[in-house]
Order: sequence, then C-alpha cells, then structure tokens
Amino acid sequence: MRRDKLSCFMLIDDNEADNVYHEIVINEAECVEKVVPLLSAEDALEALKNVPSEDCPVPNIIFLDINMPGMNGWEFLEEYQKLAPEHQADIVVVMLTTSLNPDDRERAAQIDLIKDFKTKPLSPDKLDDILEKFFRERQK
Repeated sequence: MRRDKLSCFMLIDDNEADNVYHEIVINEAECVEKVVPLLSAEDALEALKNVPSEDCPVPNIIFLDINMPGMNGWEFLEEYQKLAPEHQADIVVVMLTTSLNPDDRERAAQIDLIKDFKTKPLSPDKLDDILEKFFRERQK
C-alpha cells in the first residue's frame, strides 16, 4: 500500500532525545515531507503564528507532550485555541506522553482538539494507527 506524503508533522517535547527518536520513526515511515521538532510549547506557538513558512508549513499532526517546563501541554492547548483559524487548519493533535495518569487520559478525552492519546515512545505501529485513523484517504 502506497501512502501520499503529508506536508508536515510538528513534535512538541522538551526531551530532545525523544524528538530525535520520534523523528527517525516518522522519517522511516516515509509519510511526511517535513518534521518540525520543537523543545517548548512557547516555540511551537511562535512557529504556528507564522505558518505557513519555509521553516514550518501548516502541520497535519502535532504530537504534544504533557509534562514540559514553562508551558505544559494543557496550557499550550489553551493558547493554541486562540490562534487564528488559518494557523490551525488540517491539524490533528495527538498527546504523546509518558504519563500513565488516568486523569490525563480522561482530561484529553474531554478536549475536542485532542484526537488521540498515545504513550511514548512513538512506534511504527502507533504511527500507522494514527495515519490509518485520521488520514485514510491518503492511502492508495
């Protein structure tokens, strides 16, 4: 099965090693043109305010960590909702976290922006599941 490539995935995680690993998993899947790894929610909001740009097209998926210093994932979502609609288009937000707290999973389920909740690390199977669930029309 061949899959048309998506334009951009954004990784928001303060753990650089996680971002590097997840970027490798995504690139090996050959499912996206560009991966934009960011180490803070603040940097992600700034990038999104300027999309589309050469450095950051409008992301199809944002993989968002919950527990980050400064602005956490929940606070990011509050600010993200204030962005202009053109900076939110075609975006699926997936919480990608080490949190095993059932309260986090329940809270995520109550937020319409969050389309999925996955525990780290992102694996090829988890990525395939997300792509199948949200981008099935791109598979041929």
